[in-house]
Amino acid sequence: MLAAAEERMGVSLHGDLRTWLLQNNPDLPEEDVDDDVMCCGFDGFPDEGSFFLGIRAMERLYANHPLSGGSEWREEWIPFLSDRDGWMGQFIDARDGRIGRWFVGAPTVTGEYASLAHYFDSVAEMLTRIGAGDHPVCSVAEGRLVWS
Repeated sequence: MLAAAEERMGVSLHGDLRTWLLQNNPDLPEEDVDDDVMCCGFDGFPDEGSFFLGIRAMERLYANHPLSGGSEWREEWIPFLSDRDGWMGQFIDARDGRIGRWFVGAPTVTGEYASLAHYFDSVAEMLTRIGAGDHPVCSVAEGRLVWS
């Protein structure tokens, strides 16, 4: 499945992303996919309204990225987290594994994290702060994280 997606996209996945997808595969079952939604996955983590993308959603967003075709998006950037519309999210640079972020209408940030591991470490740190009550913009309601 990953090799076929790489061939269709014309870019090889970075090893960190490949490993994460093989261990976690956050794709929704085919019957739960909504064709009117650009990105789908497991809503609400790591923040409200964002999704970790499975390979099908990555491939779809990669092919239809709102910034593609211009100087603000590079072919070697593979989105792995996004909102429902694909207007913002995180990407991994297939060349060197650095993590960046985009937001339509704002400058794209490259190299925000040195690797996918560093990104996940920051998420773990944030969750630790939430658990300790030290993260002021998040709370837990009905078993879900809620961002104020």
